[in-house]
Amino acid sequence: MITVTKEFKFEAAHSLPHLPDGHKCQRLHGHSYRFRVEIDGDVDERGFVIDYAEIAQAVDPIVSRLDHFNLNDIFNFYTTAENLAVWLYNEIPLDVSRIVFFETATTSVIYAGENR
Repeated sequence: MITVTKEFKFEAAHSLPHLPDGHKCQRLHGHSYRFRVEIDGDVDERGFVIDYAEIAQAVDPIVSRLDHFNLNDIFNFYTTAENLAVWLYNEIPLDVSRIVFFETATTSVIYAGENR
């Protein structure tokens, strides 16, 4: 079993209005988000688990929908790193094993989903 990974990034704003008054994330702010798509599998006849170009073809349009937008205008859920990782996992039309989602350079969540 081999894991293939490809990273993507986007810039976006959001706020978490459900947090208590005074919490800095309650206010509108932005992040340089980054996430890694991980796909586990066996090597095929081409020598790939999956071609990196296939991953980019599936994910680039999703990134375009998020880049330089206010995520609160797009989603009807709290735009936490946890919820965004789950959304990405479900939105990407590939057999994704895990999403590693970085909200900042030092904070991340990993979502491994359920077997598809």
